[in-house]
Amino acid sequence: MAQPTTAKFGKFRVLLGDGASPIVYASPCGFTSKSLTLTKDLTDVNLPDCDDPDKVAWVGRDAASLSAAISGEGVLAAESVETWLDAWESVDSVPVKIEVEFPAKTITWTGFMHVATFTAGAEQGGRVTANIEMQSDGELDRAVTP
Repeated sequence: MAQPTTAKFGKFRVLLGDGASPIVYASPCGFTSKSLTLTKDLTDVNLPDCDDPDKVAWVGRDAASLSAAISGEGVLAAESVETWLDAWESVDSVPVKIEVEFPAKTITWTGFMHVATFTAGAEQGGRVTANIEMQSDGELDRAVTP
């Protein structure tokens, strides 16, 4: 049995861009977990049986829209707290790059996202943590490079 080729935690990067031209991307410090969720909204339509109109119809589905979300949590690092707060306060979406680097290829999504949620918290005896959620603003372009 062949083992799957996988990527480690540090090879999954969430990077925020600055306002420079060209955009310079950097990965804010502090995430101990992160995820990318790709969503396809669907519309449903009943597909009747033309030969037997009394037969229960099957549901057909058509793609209506695509969306992406990033969520991450970890420690609230002094090195990145203002980056996250600036992005959250911005009325405009911010440039984002998501990379998953495998040994033989890298998949990259680039586009713009809004920081929809910034949550800071702490428990007695612990450290201050942060939870961040971002939502796509328009298309994320996907590229695969060797």
